[in-house]
Amino acid sequence: MTHFNANQTPSPYLLPIMEEFYSLQGEGFHTGKPAYFLRIGGCDVGCFFCDVKESWDASKHSLVSTDEAIARILENPAKAVVVTGGEPMLYDLSYLCRELHKHNIELFLETSGSEPLSGEWDWICLSPKRNHPPLDTYFQIANELKVIIYDHDDFEWAEENAKKIGSHTLRFLQPEWSNSPKMLPHIVQYALDHPQWRISLQSHKFMNIP
Repeated sequence: MTHFNANQTPSPYLLPIMEEFYSLQGEGFHTGKPAYFLRIGGCDVGCFFCDVKESWDASKHSLVSTDEAIARILENPAKAVVVTGGEPMLYDLSYLCRELHKHNIELFLETSGSEPLSGEWDWICLSPKRNHPPLDTYFQIANELKVIIYDHDDFEWAEENAKKIGSHTLRFLQPEWSNSPKMLPHIVQYALDHPQWRISLQSHKFMNIP
C-alpha cells in the first residue's frame, strides 16, 4: 500500500483518496441530489471546527489510481460527483475532470479557494476560511459562496467575502454543527434581515447518512 509523501510532486494519475461513497449531497444549493463523493486527503487550512480532521494529513491515506477511482464512479447510477477534502485543490485534478466529463458526469467542487484552481467544473462551492483566505480568482468563478457560521463575528466575515463575488454567485450561511443550537436562531434572523442570503444545513447529519 503506497501513501502520499509530502516531498512528492502530486500526480494527476494518483490521488490520496481518504474515502469515496455514493450518497446525497447534504449541503448548499444541490442539497438532496444523489452524487458520488470523492474525499481527497490533505489540507493546508486546518479549521478548528473541521468535522473531518482525519483528512488533513495526506500521508495517512493510500495513493489511489485516478483511473480506478473513475471506474468505481462509473459503476454507480450517479450522474454527479462531489470532490471535497481536505482541500482538493492541493492536487492537479485536470485529468480526473476531463475523463469524467467524457461520460457526461457533472462535477461539483468544494474548496476553500486557498490553492490555484485545476480542472473544469460544473459547479464551484467556495467556502472561505479566515486562517487561509481564498485567492482572488475564486470570487468571480464561484457559483456558490458558503460561509460557516460558528459565532457572531462570522457574519462580518460572510459580508467581507460577499463584497467580492460576482452577481451570479449564490450566498449561503451554514451553522457550524457543534454550535448550531446556539447560532441557528441568529442565522435565521440574519437571513430574514438580509434576504440576499440563504441558509444551508448539513441535512445529511439529520438523515444519518454519509
